[in-house]
Amino acid sequence: MKFFLDTAQIDEIKEAAAYGMLDGVTTNPSLVAKAGLPYEQIIRDICEVCKGPISAEVLGTSYDEMLKEARQWASLSSQVVVKIPLTIEGLKVVSSCTAEGIRTNVTLCFSAVQALMAAKAGASYISPFVGRLDDCGQHGMELISEIKKIYNNYKLPTEVLVASIRSPLHLKDAAKLGADVATIPFKVLSQIVKHPLTDKGLAAFLEDAKSIPQA
Repeated sequence: MKFFLDTAQIDEIKEAAAYGMLDGVTTNPSLVAKAGLPYEQIIRDICEVCKGPISAEVLGTSYDEMLKEARQWASLSSQVVVKIPLTIEGLKVVSSCTAEGIRTNVTLCFSAVQALMAAKAGASYISPFVGRLDDCGQHGMELISEIKKIYNNYKLPTEVLVASIRSPLHLKDAAKLGADVATIPFKVLSQIVKHPLTDKGLAAFLEDAKSIPQA
């Protein structure tokens, strides 16, 4: 499973890249607003740090607006994958982008049928939001299971990118279900490696090492 970082903070991306496990980055308008820099500058800066796919989201809602933005984002770098909302107009844009060779990440997916439609339109990635479904009393990971089954049934090439991850448990479940990608907030990425027994074991080794005779 590929690990993407869900952030617009360059310092977080640099830190994650140093771990040796960063495959890509996803952004959205909310994350970019927190960063306090122009969106295009942020994407350019991210492309310098991470050489994998970088998702940049359109801000328009009409077909013409979104397609224009998609072309602009795609012209910025071959790394850019254009995030497009799962709306009727959005699916039209995905279809047009597919015809033009522009990669897309269809976002705000909350049902398996939506995911099927996005794949039929030619989406490169589908982003189901598991955490938001959990917040509404639904089981987000059930959606991942349904999408994977449908895509496998028809050998659809769209990659399942699990989004709205809230905990290491979400990541583990996504991997068990065979998700292609997980996009992870930096806070959760930092939690994954930690375990109290690891810390305890390391402390014991270091304490015992003090008794090793010196050469």
